[in-house]
Order: sequence, then structure tokens, then C-alpha cells
Amino acid sequence: MQRRHLIATTGALLAAPAVQAQPAWPGRGPIRVIVPFTPGGATDGMARVTTGKLQEKLGQTFIVENRAGANGAVGGQFVAQSAPDGYTFCFSASIQILARLVMRNPGYDPVADLLPIIRVGQGPLLLIMNGQRPQTNLAELVAAMRANPRDWSFAVSSLGAAGHLATIEFIRQVGADIVQVPYRGTAPAITDVVAGTTQLMFDPILATLPQVRGGRVKGMAITAAARSAAAPEIPTAQEAGMPGLDIQSWWGLWGPRGVPAEIVARIGEVLRTGMFEADVLARVATLGIEPLAQPSAEFSAFIQRDVARAQDLLRIANFQPE
Repeated sequence: MQRRHLIATTGALLAAPAVQAQPAWPGRGPIRVIVPFTPGGATDGMARVTTGKLQEKLGQTFIVENRAGANGAVGGQFVAQSAPDGYTFCFSASIQILARLVMRNPGYDPVADLLPIIRVGQGPLLLIMNGQRPQTNLAELVAAMRANPRDWSFAVSSLGAAGHLATIEFIRQVGADIVQVPYRGTAPAITDVVAGTTQLMFDPILATLPQVRGGRVKGMAITAAARSAAAPEIPTAQEAGMPGLDIQSWWGLWGPRGVPAEIVARIGEVLRTGMFEADVLARVATLGIEPLAQPSAEFSAFIQRDVARAQDLLRIANFQPE
């Protein structure tokens, strides 16, 4: 009996499938990082800087995947519904947290459904103007807009983006009714400003300064308290007579709710030093971006404050979600 039992048990063990232990994160990559906007803009650029550093330090492939649409909601919802296993993330800008404020039905709640992992950078916006317009400074521009508001329109890369909020505040200070034209991303919006279909646009320096350097548009003002090292010749809005127009874009990494704390901590550990290494500093300095490494808990608190500020601006403008 004992021999038969031993043979039966051994046979059962041999027949059972082998249980493979899962490698520790990020061992079974690649890791997908969803950018919910088109290639070529500031968000896509910062995503590639950040994921490049993560790939270098963690020794695993990071794939940036652009899933544009609905002001970031398409990509954000995809990540929110993904498994919280550390192999799908969302890299986006400040606009990501405002879907509930600018859309009637975004399909998800970015504040409740996404886990803030780390905020990696911030930077002022640059007001650009179509290069064929004769104005050379902000005072001349404001005077022209007040005299003939129908001659002007603002391109808005995405509703709720920092550029949209700066546009609202700018128009409020000008005191004229200026048309705002929403686009699905930075690249098509800039294309129309260059062509003169729209005349003005606020967007991060990362995307707009190359257009200024190439002579395709004029750089009119920086939305920060101090001039940018990337474009020291361009005055701040405050210098040019627009007090309080200090609105910056920022970028961060999110995951689905439930990403293990040890994965969140590992990413924070890597980027706490990685975002300040020489290659990253050299890359972002010329783009007017200040690198950061704000950890998850502080990032979450920052988001709550930023949502409240945006809500106030949108209420002042009587903005209605679309």
C-alpha cells in the first residue's frame, strides 16, 4: 500500500504543470508608457527624456505609445483600466487632471482613477504670434487686440492645458472678446499659427521656441516670474505689463490605482537622481524646463491645489465643459 501510494503521488507531481515564479519588477517587460497626445509636443518630448532615463537605470525596455484624443482622456482611461502591475503607465502634463472640468463626460476620473507616481518637470509657457503680424512687443499686441478683437484668435492645443488657462487669464486682462480655437494637440495648433489661420498661442517653450528660432513665429512673452535661460531675450509677461500671468505647465507619471508601493518607490528612487544627471540637465535646460522629482504623496497634494486653481480660472471665464 505504501509503495502504491508513493507511485501515485509521484505520478501526480510529474503530471502537474511547473509553477514559474514571476521575475521581480521590471523583469518581464517591456513597459508601456502611454502619452495621451500626438508626437512632437512638449508632453511627448518630456516622456521620451524620462523614459530614456528609466530604461537606462532599470535595464528594461520602455515603449512610448501615443494614444491621442479627448484632451488626454483616451489614453488616461486606457491606463486607468489596465492591470496595476507596473507594466503600463501614463505620462502626461497638467491637463490630465482637469478632464472633469473641461469635458461633460470624460469616461473616467483622472484624479480618482490614476495613481500619481512622480512629477518630473515644470516650465513656463511662451506666447507666440504669427510671424506676418507687425506687432513687436506685448504692449503693441494688446493695443491691437483691443482696437480690433475680431482680427485675432488664439489656438488652444487642448482644453484644460496650461496654455488654455493662460489664454483665459490673458484675455481677461486684455478685456476684449477674443476667439479661442481648440485643437487636438500642440503640433496642429502650431501649424495653424505659423500659417496665420490663428494668430496667437500659449504653449510650453519645449514646443514653441524652435518655431521662434526658425523665424516662423514671433516670441512675445514668457509666463513666469523670471526670464527663461532658454530664451533670455524674451521678456516675461509681467515685465511687459501683464501682472499675475505666471502659469506653468508641468509633467508627471501616473499608473493605474493599485500599483504596488515598492514599484512606486523604485521609480521615485531612480528619478530622484536621474532627473538631475548631466545628460538630462543638458537636454531640458535649452527647452526652458526645470527638472523635478516630486514623490507620489507630495505629487498627490500638489494635484489637489492645482485642480482648485484651475477651477477658479475656468469659473472666472464662465467656461462650460464640452
